[in-house]
Amino acid sequence: MAQENNCVIVIFGASGDLTKRKLMPSVYALYRQNLLPKNFAILGTSRSPYTDEAFRKKIVSDIKTYANLKRADQKELGAFSKHLYYQAFDATQVQHYDDLKLKLSEIDTKLKIGGNYIYYLSTSPSLYSSIAKNLGKKGLQKEGKNSSWKRIVVEKPFGRDLKSAKALNADLQSIFDEDQIYRIDHYLGKETVQDIFALRFSNGIFEPLWNRNYVDHIEITAAESIGVENRGGYYDHYGAMRDMVQNHLLQVLGTIAIEPPSFFNATDVRNEAVKVFESLRPIKPSEVNKYAVQGQYVASKIKGKKVLGYRQEKDVAPDSRTATYVALKLYVDNWRWGDVPFYIRTGKYLPTRVTEVVVHFKKTPHHLFTKTELCEAAPNQLIIRIQPDEGILLKIGMKKPGAGFIIKDVGMDFLYSELTDAYIPEAYERLILDCILGDATHYARADAVEACWKFVDPILKTWEKNSKIKMYGYPAGTWGPPEARKLFYHPDDDWRYPCKNLVHDGEYCEL
Repeated sequence: MAQENNCVIVIFGASGDLTKRKLMPSVYALYRQNLLPKNFAILGTSRSPYTDEAFRKKIVSDIKTYANLKRADQKELGAFSKHLYYQAFDATQVQHYDDLKLKLSEIDTKLKIGGNYIYYLSTSPSLYSSIAKNLGKKGLQKEGKNSSWKRIVVEKPFGRDLKSAKALNADLQSIFDEDQIYRIDHYLGKETVQDIFALRFSNGIFEPLWNRNYVDHIEITAAESIGVENRGGYYDHYGAMRDMVQNHLLQVLGTIAIEPPSFFNATDVRNEAVKVFESLRPIKPSEVNKYAVQGQYVASKIKGKKVLGYRQEKDVAPDSRTATYVALKLYVDNWRWGDVPFYIRTGKYLPTRVTEVVVHFKKTPHHLFTKTELCEAAPNQLIIRIQPDEGILLKIGMKKPGAGFIIKDVGMDFLYSELTDAYIPEAYERLILDCILGDATHYARADAVEACWKFVDPILKTWEKNSKIKMYGYPAGTWGPPEARKLFYHPDDDWRYPCKNLVHDGEYCEL
């Protein structure tokens, strides 16, 4: 790593859950792979009264707990911990930033950092604006004439609606330049999401088919096999649309639907992604019932164990109308995707944890094998499994061995697990490294965030204002309300029901 990438990563909210579960294990993984700059430091900040040494012991313990390391992989923890520092302070008090500035100066001088700082906001979203403004009041956002740089990383949610997203962007941009702001969506850091670019643009066989002439419809699923657990208070304020669709799933859709950029760099890739989001056909309030389905999981039994319904969860209102399941039919109104439906669904307490994209190709123009007894194969599908069991499956029709001419589905698959020497990095590893390198390709830009909110907002407002719109219940452990199937144009079409194992496609999975 080049000298100009030496840096201090300041983590606001360093005693929180995200830091111990994701951020520090990911930074340690980068350290073990020699991907961090020679001179670097992590400066943790929060109200908790740690010393440097106490913070180091805590982080070492957290990494051992959450990083799933073999004993041999823990040998470098001692050396890694020497790069950790801590500053106890209240992020809402501007005078405390003088102490932060002094601590940064001491670390910078000691390690010869050169003034390069990353401010990672692992805090409540309500603190984002005040932290940015307080950094600005102390001049901690200013980049030096000696090419030193400052970057700020903001976790989702990027606002709660279009109005608050615009306000947050305005607050951040009043202190930092847009190219200093890194809005992190960990779905964009997942290996298989990034490989969609490689699949499309490095293979001559796919891109000619990637359009309305050959694609019948596209399906995107993000299923979770757990409920809200102890996050009821947060979740009841946001719900599935805000928590998953507005950011994660629309970003995946953007990756699928994007036009080939002129160059593979942050500006060109994100320019093309914004065009996709701006091309989403608006769903009018009068059409919400036609294009959107919302649901809540209800009490059920899973493997003989009783499971609470959403409204019985801790910190959830007993009359809550917050959706734990959302299914949408939407369109990208441009030349490539005109009238091709995109079906999106996400939900809590579904039968399995899985995220995948399914490209459903059109039927052959002339059906040689029209009789049911001759053709048991469905139209071709390309399945891109994002998690778990990461891989790609292409379903094609082939003749069944033996007498006669019976066509059956077979799969051509590639699984990352079959690459025994391949290491699949966590999404946060990739994205933290990208930020250090100054590569914002897989980070959300302000105009993209606002374009996604512009599409989602009318649906949310219609649901919130019109209590007559049905909130469908679905038993925990099932694939959501059956009404979601009515979104499909053809009555014979249905969602794909994936299992954890990619090649066991189409089987109905139970928890």
